[in-house]
Amino acid sequence: MLKVKTPKNRRVQRELEKRAPRLVEKGKKTLLLQGTKTSNVLNTVLSEIYHLKRDNAIRYTRKNDSIRPFESGGETSLEFFSMKTDCSIFVFGSTSKKRPDNLVIGRTYDHHIYDLIEVGVENFKRMDSFTYDKKLAPQAGSKPFIVFSGEAFESVDELKHLKEVLLELLRGEVVDNLNLAGLGRVYVCTAISSNRVFLTHCALRLKKSGTTVPRIELVEIGPSMDFVVRRHRLPNESLRKEAMKTAKDKTHKKIKNVSKDALQGKLGKIYVPDQKLGEMVLPDKSKGVKRERREAKKKNSTNEPASKKQKEDS
Repeated sequence: MLKVKTPKNRRVQRELEKRAPRLVEKGKKTLLLQGTKTSNVLNTVLSEIYHLKRDNAIRYTRKNDSIRPFESGGETSLEFFSMKTDCSIFVFGSTSKKRPDNLVIGRTYDHHIYDLIEVGVENFKRMDSFTYDKKLAPQAGSKPFIVFSGEAFESVDELKHLKEVLLELLRGEVVDNLNLAGLGRVYVCTAISSNRVFLTHCALRLKKSGTTVPRIELVEIGPSMDFVVRRHRLPNESLRKEAMKTAKDKTHKKIKNVSKDALQGKLGKIYVPDQKLGEMVLPDKSKGVKRERREAKKKNSTNEPASKKQKEDS
């Protein structure tokens, strides 16, 4: 039998509870890594992705020579880092003569590689190269819009896959309620061809339109780059089914005599037993009855001796 280790203190127990699987996942953390050889462009791309996702991202700057995502045996270190940091999305940057400025974006399931897509970075522009009003800079933690423009995102398999991965990478934490004042930026992804996507980051400027709905303008604040799809690997069907499996909702315990209505809300039934009035004990507080009793007692006390004397005379 396998020995089950229990946490030694409360801090370790809280950390294990955070990593435990949930029915509804709140958000996914991103891990940023680099290979043995990287260029200045790739280092800047990784640092600016980390800047955009600072709340839910971890950046490793040390070179990793044992990570080769598309090769067998080269995924072990990635899975180890995923388990160590509890990150389910990773971005791995490397460069070579055959694949310059290469980015591998992937997802993990149960800390094992789920899918991979490899893109090349071209025409990169960093944030510092854009001039704009600094008041338009989005605040930390603000939720972004994500726009995918182009029919290729629905017809080309590679771009379909890239769309899914970019959604997971850029959307941040999933929330139930959203304040419109916190929406201050947008990611625009445009399909230029069957294997090229233009990605840019813009701020939202609200202007008067003469109506209650303001007019929105996009101000490019960077970064912007072209993604050229090179390779991709989809998950096998059995792994996809296991990852897409959802737990059934817990059945609520039925409460007696309680029902719910769409209009009236929560309704309840109250059962009152039959009242037996004949057996009820009532307090006697009536003054008139007591007075009559006292007078009757006085009359009886005066009549009793006279009757005895009459008997004696006879």
